[in-house]
Amino acid sequence: MPASRPTSSDPAFIARLTDIRARMAAASQAAGRDPAAAILTAVSKTQPPEAIDAALVAGLRVFGENRVQEAQGRWGGRRAGLPDLELRLIGPLQSNKAEDAVALFDVIETLDRDKLVGALTAAAAKVGRSPRLLVQVNTGEEPQKAGVAPRDADALIARARAEGLTVEGLMAIPPADEEPILHFALLARIAERNGLSVLSMGMSGDFEAAIRLGATHVRIGSALFGERNPLPAPSSL
Repeated sequence: MPASRPTSSDPAFIARLTDIRARMAAASQAAGRDPAAAILTAVSKTQPPEAIDAALVAGLRVFGENRVQEAQGRWGGRRAGLPDLELRLIGPLQSNKAEDAVALFDVIETLDRDKLVGALTAAAAKVGRSPRLLVQVNTGEEPQKAGVAPRDADALIARARAEGLTVEGLMAIPPADEEPILHFALLARIAERNGLSVLSMGMSGDFEAAIRLGATHVRIGSALFGERNPLPAPSSL
C-alpha cells in the first residue's frame, strides 16, 4: 500500500524555500531571463522522513539523490502517490547499479564515461525505459571528482547519442576553492556547441551566479533543508 501523502507544513522550511525562490527569481531577472527559468532540485540525500514530507507539502516535486540504494529506500513507498514526482540522480553511478538507476530515476545527471554508456544502454533495453541523461563534466579536472574532462565531453556526448540515449544537457560541480563563474561559463560553452539546452549547475552557495550564467536546474540542499546536526560520537564503554 502506498504511503499516505503528508499534510502538515513546517514554517521554517517554508521560510527558507520562499527566500530561495525569491533569490532565484531575482537572479533570473538580473540576467534578463524569465523569473521561472531555473528549476529548484531539492537535494534530499541523507534527509530524514519529516524533511522530505515538509518539502512535498510545500509543493516541491523535483528531488536529487546521490545513491541508488538510499533513494530506493527513501522513495519506494512514496512514489506511487506522487505521479508528478521527478527523481534525479546527482551522485556518481557505478556501472553495476545502472539497471536499478534506470528503473528508479527520471533523470541521471552523472554520465561520465564510455563504460557507463554501454551499461545504461543495456539497462534501458532490459527495463523498458530510458531516463533522460546529463553528462557530468569535471570542469576543474580534479582527480578525486567524477566527470569527463572538458576536452573529452564532445566525444562522450556523441557516443551516447549514437547508442540512442537521450542526452539533454550537462552537469558540473566547480572546485570549491575556485571562482565558480568560470566553470559555469565553460559548461555553458560546451552545451552550446553540442546543442544541449539543460544545465544543472549551482548549489546552495553559488546558485545565483549559476542562474546568471544560464543554469536551468540548481541543486540545493543545506540552504533549503538547513544544516544537519552531526551525529554524536559513540560513548566509550
